[in-house]
Amino acid sequence: MRLNSPQINLITKACMKASRSLIRDFGEIENLQVLAKGPGDFVTSADKRTEKILIEELQKAHPEYGIISEETGVINKNNIKNRWIIDPIDGTMNFLNGVPQFAISIAYEENSEVKCGVVFNPITNEMFSAEKGSGAYLNNSRIRVSNKKGIKNALIVTGGPKGSSKIKKRIFSEYINVSNNVSNVRKFGSAALDMAYVACGRFDGYWQRELNYWDIAAGIILIKEAGGFVDFFEEDVNLPLKKNILATNSNIHEELRDLIKKKDIE
Repeated sequence: MRLNSPQINLITKACMKASRSLIRDFGEIENLQVLAKGPGDFVTSADKRTEKILIEELQKAHPEYGIISEETGVINKNNIKNRWIIDPIDGTMNFLNGVPQFAISIAYEENSEVKCGVVFNPITNEMFSAEKGSGAYLNNSRIRVSNKKGIKNALIVTGGPKGSSKIKKRIFSEYINVSNNVSNVRKFGSAALDMAYVACGRFDGYWQRELNYWDIAAGIILIKEAGGFVDFFEEDVNLPLKKNILATNSNIHEELRDLIKKKDIE
């Protein structure tokens, strides 16, 4: 079975078109204009070019839909019923350093619920896609989260640290708590791909603080449709687009949650 909804087809088409220039830019990194948005946070001319192509393609079909995109911000803000959530390059730092671990991430949201999404790594040609009620796929093959039981055997992935010194201290504490109780912890630098890898069973669980919604929107539907669990913790109602996320297979969710909620390092 292939996903074949109008939204998935449109997202896929937009990703494929944008990926052509992105692959070309990846081969000419030294020629790209790079601007710093904040500590450890950069935007390149490739981000902007990719985003422009994606928005143009999506708006051809639905000019009335709302859009939340990393670089442009909010478009058609009054339409909260139908929205595209776009990250043109998730893993910009990897991209800048010639590391082929980055992705285009697009989700379609309806009435504040993610209905479908795509995470596409144009370098490896891996397209992860999912639609509510129809499952999750890697290219044309159905994917499922791992069936690993017991946190001691789990391979976990995370990101960061970013944010204030207080947040960084908390992240390091969590990292120690988790790494002392699992098989190993990895850090790959792309939240969208981290979540896609949980969805297809390459990792057993993922957690991260201080993420933007566009980093993870597509990953949420991927993991849920692949049989995993996703939830958020310590949310700030004043920052609805900032997320602290926990995502796992169906067996280790509570154990990993307990580790990241642990207050003191033993």
